[in-house]
Amino acid sequence: MVSQTLSVLAPAKLNLFLHVIGQRQDGYHLLQSLMTFVDFNDEINLELRLDGLIRRVGHYSIPEDQDLVIKAARLLQSYTKSTCGVDISYNKKIPMGAGLGGGSSDAASVLIGLNQLWKIAVSRRELAEVALTLGADVPFFIGGESAFVEGIGEIVTPLSLPPRWFMVLNPGIGVSTAEVFRDSELTRDSQPVKMSNFSGTFGRNDLQPVVEKRIPEVKRLLNWLKQWGDARMSGSGTSCFVAFDREEEAYQAWLVKPSEWSGFVARSMNCHPLREWL
Repeated sequence: MVSQTLSVLAPAKLNLFLHVIGQRQDGYHLLQSLMTFVDFNDEINLELRLDGLIRRVGHYSIPEDQDLVIKAARLLQSYTKSTCGVDISYNKKIPMGAGLGGGSSDAASVLIGLNQLWKIAVSRRELAEVALTLGADVPFFIGGESAFVEGIGEIVTPLSLPPRWFMVLNPGIGVSTAEVFRDSELTRDSQPVKMSNFSGTFGRNDLQPVVEKRIPEVKRLLNWLKQWGDARMSGSGTSCFVAFDREEEAYQAWLVKPSEWSGFVARSMNCHPLREWL
């Protein structure tokens, strides 16, 4: 029997590269990206309600009607016609607007958790199709494996990557994803790539020059990180990272980082913590 309460983890992700290869007539951009999880998580608590109500418990900076965890729960309830509800609370560690997929990861973990809690047995494929309406990154988190992601986020090809340690830093300034993609200077015609050509330093982040222009501190952060290797920005946010082969190397770099930048050191994960739940 499934417990009446569930606690689930929602891991951060990194875009090891991100290319914009086109734009559809409806305005959505066509992307190619290599994405992996890192062991740095939000924590979400789900408590079953039998009255059908979906509530957020606690005090948070984002309005409830804009919160992806609430949108995810309501979407799943509507899609499955479930009569169950849920009280949701969470401990947010992944910064917002940082390119680490925090909101998308939270939404995916809520969907996976409620699939268990409400006993509705939605398949992984079906859940990923539903999840796409919540954001381009959500199907990746539902897929549960490091992956080559294409299209508008709906084409997810799992693959296994060698273990690495990442130092991830953020200047404490967020950026709007929508504004980045609307920028007239954004590259929208990168040549499509094949994953058979991938190496550890493959590609770039096509969104990075736009964010550097808008937030010069990101460029300064990247220039500092480059002393340790091939540094780049993740996603459309302001977090930047560099990879290390060994944990001790990552922490040695962490010890000398400028104090005004926040961040973390984390190991890569090829599988989502909830991978086996679907």
